[in-house]
Formats: sequence, structure tokens, C-alpha cells
Amino acid sequence: MDLSEFESDNSKNSVVKSAVPEITKTEPCWLGIDEAGRGPVLGPMVYGTCYSPLSVKERLKEMGFADSKTLTEEQREDLFEKLNVASDIIGWIVDILSPNFISTNMLRKFKYNLNALSHDSAIGLIQKVLDKGVNVKEVYVDTVGDPGKYQAKLKDIFPDLEITVASKADATYPIVSAASICAKVGRDRAVKGWIFKENMSEEHTEYGSGYPSDPTTKKFLASSCDYVFGFPQFVRFSWSTADKILEKEAAPVYWDDEEEEGENKKKKKTPSVLSFFQPKTIDARKRKHRFFRDRCLKQVREF
Repeated sequence: MDLSEFESDNSKNSVVKSAVPEITKTEPCWLGIDEAGRGPVLGPMVYGTCYSPLSVKERLKEMGFADSKTLTEEQREDLFEKLNVASDIIGWIVDILSPNFISTNMLRKFKYNLNALSHDSAIGLIQKVLDKGVNVKEVYVDTVGDPGKYQAKLKDIFPDLEITVASKADATYPIVSAASICAKVGRDRAVKGWIFKENMSEEHTEYGSGYPSDPTTKKFLASSCDYVFGFPQFVRFSWSTADKILEKEAAPVYWDDEEEEGENKKKKKTPSVLSFFQPKTIDARKRKHRFFRDRCLKQVREF
């Protein structure tokens, strides 16, 4: 798994994929999807997909795939090597979502939550496999949110595919287990090979598992928070764990529009009922649409 593109700029997302087995273009295939790194406050979240002909289902079971979270890193690497050895019948793709991308989207004005982000990544992976000419017939996905709604959403987008979305799919369907291995190996390697652009010293780069409850991770967060610039890009600053540290340890930030809004609220009084029946001073047809007002867009006559 070549992560050189991601390592060269870990502030951006990256897609890594295997070669497409020729047999998957002619024989009907099944495809599985799972993720790794949804909960940690550190590092990327990685979505993975695996696909193979339906005719080799039993062979995948014999290879011993299981939910990646129940395996050691060494066991995951061994299973991933088995996947690569079986490259004549199995293909895979991983979608690496950078911490910077996750946090920026979760905190933008028009919210893009983690579930929506996860759904879009899974949809993108299915489409990428189809675009490669793979003859996908069945899709199995480990659920994010309500499985019924998620399955209906995928079925609307891919009506010709037989889609199953289920909880613990990674422990039920070997193809999802294989996808889980790819996702977890991708995240393990991305985290282990993380290059800190902030030139942090080695003593400040011991970060533990990345989960908010890990004492080593907590220590890393506390020691890596700069008073002005906040956290390095390795940290998902939209997580409540990081947000609390920023509020306590970093410089306070004041936004002009927030102050104006606060002052306006103090001055504003409850309008009289009669005011709603008074003639409007501004023609509704000339009033700017909210889209333009929210983005402070104005008309210009010349540049």
C-alpha cells in the first residue's frame, strides 16, 4: 500500500488502490465496505472496500478474515499480505480522509457531519469500483447510523445493485472483513508514518492510540497545543476533547460579527403586533436573497 501521495501532503485526502483483477470484470462480484478510525481524536479516518467474484466466497472464508478491531497489528498485516498474494481474484481501494478535512467540514457554517461524510466516502468507493469496470452485483456495508435509512439511500443511488447494510457486517461477511483489514492497515500505516509539518520534537510525538480516553493521547494533546496556532494537523480539532483544551490553553478568539450580533440582540425589543400590518419600506422584489446576505455578496458594476 503506497501512501507516498498522502505522506507528501497529509492535510489532503488520498485514494490508494490495487490493480483490478481481470476476472472481476467478467464474473459477477460482491463488494464490502468498512471504515477504521471513526472515534479517535488523532489521525485520519480511512474507508476501505474489497471486491472479488462471488464464485470465490468460500476461499475468502478459508483465508481467515475477521473484524480488524479484534486482531493485532501484526495479524492485520499478515492478512493484508494474503490479499495482495490473491491479487488475481481480489481488488481493494482505500479512501484516506485527513484530520484537517474532517474537522474543517464538521465546523463549517453549513454543517457536514461525520455520518454524511462517511456515507459520501462509501458511495464514492462503490462508484470508483464500478468505474473500473468491475461487474458488481452485491454490496455489503457496515452501517453508520440507521441501517434501514442508509440502505435505502444507497439503493436510490445504485438501483441495479443488491445492497445489504447491517450492524457488525465486518464480523458477518468475509468481504466486509477484508475491507476492514484494508481500512485498518491503511490507518495504521498513515498514523505510524505521520510527518509533522510543524517540526515537533520527538518527545512531543508520543500520542498513544489516538482515542480521547487514552492517557498518552491526553498528554499529547495537552503538550502539543500552541497558544496562538492551536494543534498540529494531526489533531481533529472539531472533537470536543480538543475543543475543551483549546478553550482552556489557547488564546481567546473574538469575531466582530459575533459582537455586533450580541449588541443588536440587546438593543432589539419585541415588536408590536401592529408593526406587522404596517406598509413595508423595502420592496420584497428588491431585497437580496438570504444566500447572498449570508455570504456578504454584493453586486459590482466594474472591476
